[in-house]
Amino acid sequence: MTAALMGQTMSDGANALAIALFSEILTADQLVRNRLSKVLPKGMEISHFSVLNHLARVGDERTPAQLAKSFHVTRGAMTNTLNKLEWAGYIHIRPDWDDARRKMVALSPAGRRARDSALDGISPMIGDLAAELGEDKVRAVLPILRELRLKLETEG
Repeated sequence: MTAALMGQTMSDGANALAIALFSEILTADQLVRNRLSKVLPKGMEISHFSVLNHLARVGDERTPAQLAKSFHVTRGAMTNTLNKLEWAGYIHIRPDWDDARRKMVALSPAGRRARDSALDGISPMIGDLAAELGEDKVRAVLPILRELRLKLETEG
């Protein structure tokens, strides 16, 4: 076998490995989203929970642009999600007192309760999955997934 042919074979092998990796990630993502949708409170979408959870974790107001950047979505997509959350009473949107062109988004008490209710539904499902995999496997895969996410964020 020639070196050029071997190089091509190794390249094909690396490409097949990369395709297998992303195929598994995308399939797992779809399956997790499907399961999450079933345990979220009625009418709550994953995007709604994600925003509520983010606001609860940061514990402070955010602009729609900051939220869009955090979730790697367009401002239009974030505006759509925020409008639905505001209509449901889960967030408050107010003008930025320092810059009237901007708005500020805050979690409402009802939003915190909705997020907590969603966590109550999600926690057993994700806890069971993690337990089935085992703590050692979860700890081993986390740094790899984190590194992949950071690489995708910086190259995005």
